[in-house]
Amino acid sequence: MSNFNSDQYRIDGTQKFEIKKAKTRSKDIYESKEEYEQMQADSAKELDELQSKMYAHNRYGLLVIFQAMDAAGKDGTIKHVLSGVNPVGVKIHSFKRPTETELGHDFLWRTNAVLPQRGTITIFNRSYYEEVLVVKVDPSILTNSQRLPAELTSDLDKVFKHRYSDIKNLEKYLYRNGIRVIKFFLNVSKEEQAERLIERIEDPSKNWKFEEQDVKVRDQWDDYMKAYEECINTTASKKAPWYVIPADDKKNLRLIVGKIITEELQKMDMNYPDSSPERAEELHHFIEVINNQNLK
Repeated sequence: MSNFNSDQYRIDGTQKFEIKKAKTRSKDIYESKEEYEQMQADSAKELDELQSKMYAHNRYGLLVIFQAMDAAGKDGTIKHVLSGVNPVGVKIHSFKRPTETELGHDFLWRTNAVLPQRGTITIFNRSYYEEVLVVKVDPSILTNSQRLPAELTSDLDKVFKHRYSDIKNLEKYLYRNGIRVIKFFLNVSKEEQAERLIERIEDPSKNWKFEEQDVKVRDQWDDYMKAYEECINTTASKKAPWYVIPADDKKNLRLIVGKIITEELQKMDMNYPDSSPERAEELHHFIEVINNQNLK
């Protein structure tokens, strides 16, 4: 991937994003299954090395957000990209429908509770962005499930304007505290999604992944695309960019995501902690102690 350029996928607020122009498939960056597997292995190794340095440096954290329509490949991408990374330094949180406890709090509460610690990568499989995507498409959630006071929901445009603002302020706050944020929208085509959903129905080993709700959401495809476009345009920034990744080819998708995460870690000014001359001498002494233990 020597000629890889992540800027072609990056949305940072400097230009307007139009979802109808965004590609769902791109030219293969691998030539064979064997090359893909080697590239995936190399990417995982490099990511593991950078994360180990990050863990030892213990100054930065990284929040990686995945958003997409159903069957776009979020689970598989997370699994493959992070397959070789030491699990000590990675935490993955998958956000499904809010529980009663979560609904009793503000909309950022459940995600704020699991934001990254320094030295770690935290993955959000779906996130607080559901609150300006799912809720935007079905605003009755505000008054029914979320039980917001009527005076706060009388002007829906204002509700979502405030939520966008809250999210942007949160991401600024994280950056100012050493927590970097990158956001992926996995852009799958409606046709490819249909094939994957049907496969879930036809394959007994994948039936558990299928929910009737997936079909209902699919019927609202245009509304969701409009919500994603507005969300990405409103919340993209240079400090917390979106990356819109073609998702019809899962192998391409995984390689691209892995490279972008690696690039973000490479931007961090990280080093393994240095030992003082006194500490180095002390450590060298322990080599002698350990060798003498073998003689007992």
